[in-house]
Amino acid sequence: MRIRRPYYLASLAEASAWAGEIEQGLTALVGAARVVEETGERRWEAEICRLTGELTLARRSGDGTEAEGWFQRALDVAGRQSAKCLELRAATSLARIWRDRGKRRESRNLLAPIYGGFTEGFGTLDLKQAKALLDELAQ
Repeated sequence: MRIRRPYYLASLAEASAWAGEIEQGLTALVGAARVVEETGERRWEAEICRLTGELTLARRSGDGTEAEGWFQRALDVAGRQSAKCLELRAATSLARIWRDRGKRRESRNLLAPIYGGFTEGFGTLDLKQAKALLDELAQ
């Protein structure tokens, strides 16, 4: 059961964010990261990092630099693990930050090859969101 705890805590963090309870979500993610380190079960590490970035961004403090760091870490972890769906999520989050900073070309160059690596599942929310962002960046 302890090995699954990071997944459940990440889900709790995401639900907390939807409810506007950002600090509660961040607390859950700290707990998830602690369990990852204690158990060595890193399956959800990339998503924990990405969600930490999203909730940090939702806190609306700072210029997004801290969130960008979390997204980059999530992207690196997912890439090392060959976790393509989690890599897409991280790339989409990072590309949004870069888009908002006027780095449209960099955003597209990051996201397009990852999105292009998919051959199915285009009806899923993650792929739909990535495609919508790519379409926006192409304009």
